[in-house]
Amino acid sequence: MRPLVRPSVRTPVPTVLAAVLLALLSLLPLASATVAQAPVQDPTPQTATAQESSPAGSSDTGVFGVEAAVESYLGRLSPEEKERSDAYMEGGYWLQLWSFWWGVGVALLLLFSGLSARMRELAERLSSRTWLQPAVYGLQYVLAVTLLSFPLTLYAGFFREHRYGLSNQTFLQWLRDFGVGTVVGAVFTSLFLIVLYLVFRRAPRTWWLWGAAVAVAAFVVLMLILPLYIAPLFNDYTPLEDPEIRDPILSIARANGVPAEDVWQYDASRQSKRISANVSGFAGTMRISLNDNLLQRGTHEEIEAVMAHEIGHYVLNHVYKGMLFIAFVAVVGFGFVRLAFDRLVTRWGERWRVRGLTDPAGLPLVVLLFSVYGFALTPVINNFVRSTEAEADLFAINASREPDAFASMAVKLGEYRKLDPAPWEEWLLYDHPSGRSRIEMAMRWKAENLAVVGDRR
Repeated sequence: MRPLVRPSVRTPVPTVLAAVLLALLSLLPLASATVAQAPVQDPTPQTATAQESSPAGSSDTGVFGVEAAVESYLGRLSPEEKERSDAYMEGGYWLQLWSFWWGVGVALLLLFSGLSARMRELAERLSSRTWLQPAVYGLQYVLAVTLLSFPLTLYAGFFREHRYGLSNQTFLQWLRDFGVGTVVGAVFTSLFLIVLYLVFRRAPRTWWLWGAAVAVAAFVVLMLILPLYIAPLFNDYTPLEDPEIRDPILSIARANGVPAEDVWQYDASRQSKRISANVSGFAGTMRISLNDNLLQRGTHEEIEAVMAHEIGHYVLNHVYKGMLFIAFVAVVGFGFVRLAFDRLVTRWGERWRVRGLTDPAGLPLVVLLFSVYGFALTPVINNFVRSTEAEADLFAINASREPDAFASMAVKLGEYRKLDPAPWEEWLLYDHPSGRSRIEMAMRWKAENLAVVGDRR
């Protein structure tokens, strides 16, 4: 098997494609390492001692209690750590809301100011080729949106990360990654727009179906090139050499029908303190990777449990299921744009100087409509992603047989993800199971497999 990897930096997804594919690109492993994190102190020595002296949930009578074990793990974070983690996560909810409204404001500004129409006119002056004009417009669009959104991007990606002790980057290092991502996004966006507007012109009645097909195809292409060409722009990827860590991971992979030959590591510590592992790519470009923060902070058992989770995504065909989900939601999204675009252009098109769907000057409206649709669909997307993550969690525990290591890692993730949210909060806003949910699942498994766990110890 060719190496499965998510970049360890907030790789900017092409602006237009992200809007067109809605939040579905969150299914991509593009930002897995950018999940909220608060400053952490390595609790590994304390954790190991606690497990050796008194396993969570055990009592003097030898009876294992699931609820007692769960509360024991949840109690490993100090009140200060919990308060900091909760504050960061809850602040992230508001950041999502303000990011949405900021995007709405940018789209409306481009339309009502006439800037979008002027960018279209410049594209027409620079190229007489109709098929190329959307690409020229797209470069201007990415530049305009990047500049107009930069204050919020700078706050969210740099100042807020440093405030909570997440980032290891200087401003110049952050700006370099941001610049590289913007260039990659601009190129991919321009190519995408060439094909999308060709569809708009050639299929005036069925463009919404063909447009969805183009969006899904773009997603697949992005998946294919991500591990080989995009991720290495931000981090160095090398084969994991330590046999004590590598061999158990490969054993789990082979035992579950994954002909893995390599596990890859990448230097996420150059950007952040987050611990992460991932599966990325598609078909021949798939990789299984873990970052150096996980290698430094995790015990061998914890690393094995985490990597079993990533292998579970591959074994359970989550990539292909995700593509089917993307296709369905993309079709519905393009259908929504079809219903709304013409009505809005009829009402405001003369003021915006937008001629119709085939006019690139109407792109901000297309993006706005997809943004509204994607924002409304957030709970649906979150529940789909969370269900696949829960499936991979259960696979990981069955494959690694390390429920305590899995629960311990959930606590470490709880240092930057709210461990114990309200049920409605988890259902509405979480795209992964909460720490409590993960620990409960691990402890239920342990309660039913005490003999197996005992053998492992």
